[in-house]
Amino acid sequence: MEREVQRVRNAFLSGRSRPVSFRLQQLEALRRMVLEREKDILAAIASDLSKSELNAYSHEVITILGEIDLVLEKLPEWVTAEPVKKNLLTMLDEAYVQPEPLGVALIIGTWNYPFVLTIQPLIGAIAAGNAVILKPSELSENTAKILAKLLPQYLDRDLYVVINGGVEETTELLKQRFDHIFYTGSTTVGKIVMAAAAKHLTPVTLELGGKSPCYIDRDCDLDIACRRITWGKYMNCGQTCIAPDYVLCEPSLQNQIVQKIKETVKEFYGENVQESPDYERIINLRHFKRILSLLEGQKIAFGGKTDEATRYIAPTVLTDVDPETKVMQEEIFGPILPIVPVKNADEAIKFINEREKPLAIYVFSHNKKLIKQMIDSTSSGGVTVNDVIMHFMLSSLPFGGVGSSGMGAYHGKHSFDTFSHQRPYLLKSLKRESANKLRYPPNSQSKVDWGKFFLLKRFNKGKLSLLFLAFLGVVAAVLVRKYQAVLRRNVLLIFLAAQTALSGKQW
Repeated sequence: MEREVQRVRNAFLSGRSRPVSFRLQQLEALRRMVLEREKDILAAIASDLSKSELNAYSHEVITILGEIDLVLEKLPEWVTAEPVKKNLLTMLDEAYVQPEPLGVALIIGTWNYPFVLTIQPLIGAIAAGNAVILKPSELSENTAKILAKLLPQYLDRDLYVVINGGVEETTELLKQRFDHIFYTGSTTVGKIVMAAAAKHLTPVTLELGGKSPCYIDRDCDLDIACRRITWGKYMNCGQTCIAPDYVLCEPSLQNQIVQKIKETVKEFYGENVQESPDYERIINLRHFKRILSLLEGQKIAFGGKTDEATRYIAPTVLTDVDPETKVMQEEIFGPILPIVPVKNADEAIKFINEREKPLAIYVFSHNKKLIKQMIDSTSSGGVTVNDVIMHFMLSSLPFGGVGSSGMGAYHGKHSFDTFSHQRPYLLKSLKRESANKLRYPPNSQSKVDWGKFFLLKRFNKGKLSLLFLAFLGVVAAVLVRKYQAVLRRNVLLIFLAAQTALSGKQW
C-alpha cells in the first residue's frame, strides 16, 4: 500500500496534473466514461441496491453529468488568480490569491449512493489538479468493481487509482500520509478517519449524517408536506443521509399525517409496495436486522411488513414515539418514520437543540415568522423549507455537516475549493527601499506613528482618490521647487534665442 501511494505521489510531483488543459481533458474523459458505459454503471448500482435503472440514473448518474458540465464551463474562471485589496504600504506591489492543488487526496466512498457520492468528490479533486486514490465502499461491491474496471480505461492510470477492499485495506490506507482525506459515511468511522489523519496533520472533509428532524407546523398545506416527506423518506428505501429522520408536530396532527403518508405511498408505489420497481431494498442482512430492532416496543401506525429473504422493509410510520427509545438514539437509515409529538415550535426547537447538530433541518409552514425562528434558533448542516433533500441538488450551495454531522463541504465550486490551497502572493520590487526604513531598526516613536497611519488608516474610494491627488500635488510642488533655478535658466535661454531670431529677420 505504501508503494502504491508513493507511486501516485511521484505522478503528482511530475506536475502533469497541474495544467488546466490536462484537468479539462481528464474531466472530458470521465464524462465520456459515464456516457459510453452508462449501462454497465446502472447495472452495477441496480445489483447492489435492487434499484431500477431509471432510479439509478435519476438518483446518481444525472447529478454527475451535471457536475462535470458545470466544472468544464467554470474551471478556467476558478483557477484564475484573484487580486486582493492592498494597504498604503503595498499600493505599488502586486497582491493576489492563486488556488493550487493540495497534492494526493484519498477519497473514501460510501454504499448508499455508491456512484454519485464517490465520483462527485473525484470531480472536484481532478478540477483542483490533485492526484487521487479512490476507495469505494466494499458493501456496494458491484459498483466498486465497475469503478475499478472503468476508471483506468479513461483516466490517467498513475494519477487516479482505485483500491478495493474491506476494513483491512482501508485501515492500511489510513496509515499512509495524504494531503487531504475525503470521507463519506457514519460518524463512528468518521472519528477513526479523523484520528488517523491527525497523525500526519492531514486535513479532512467528513460527510457524515445524523438524525435530520422535520417540523410540520399546523399552518401549512399538509397534503403537499406529506407528499414531499414521503418522497424524501422512502427514496432508496430510506438509505439517504439527508432523509427526514423523524417528524415533530403537535399531537393533533399525527393521525392526519399518517393517513396522508399512507395515501401517498399507495400513489407512489401501488397497492403492493413489495412489487414496485421504484422501491429499493436494504443493502445487506446486517443493516436489515439493525433496522428491525428499532421497531421493538413501538406503536406501528402504518406499514411494518418485512421479508428477510429479500431484505424488504415496507414504508413504516410510528406514532407517539418516546424520545428515549432506541429508534430515537441513532440515525435510522431505513424506511421507518417516527412521529414525536411536541406542544409547539418552541418545544420543537428545544428538542432539536438538546441533540447533536443534524445534517439537515426541514420546516413546513406558511408562517414566515415561525420559519425564521426555526432557522435562527437551531444549527444544522443545511436547511430546506417546505421541501426535503432538494438543497443537495443545487450545486451553488455548499453541502456538508456541522459538529457530529460532519465538517467541510463540497458540490460545484465548493468541491474545487475543498481540494485547493488558496495560496497568497505578494510580489514586491527591489526598488523604493527608502520606504522600508519605517520597519527597519532602530525604532522610534515617529516610525510607530507613521506605521499606524500606513497600516491602520482606512479610506473609502473617494477619500483615497483625493489623497492620491494631494500626493501628486505635493510631488509636483517638490519637483518645481527643486528644479526652480533650472526652469528659470531654461526660460531665459528660450527668451534670448527668440529675441536673436527676431533681430536676424530685421537685418
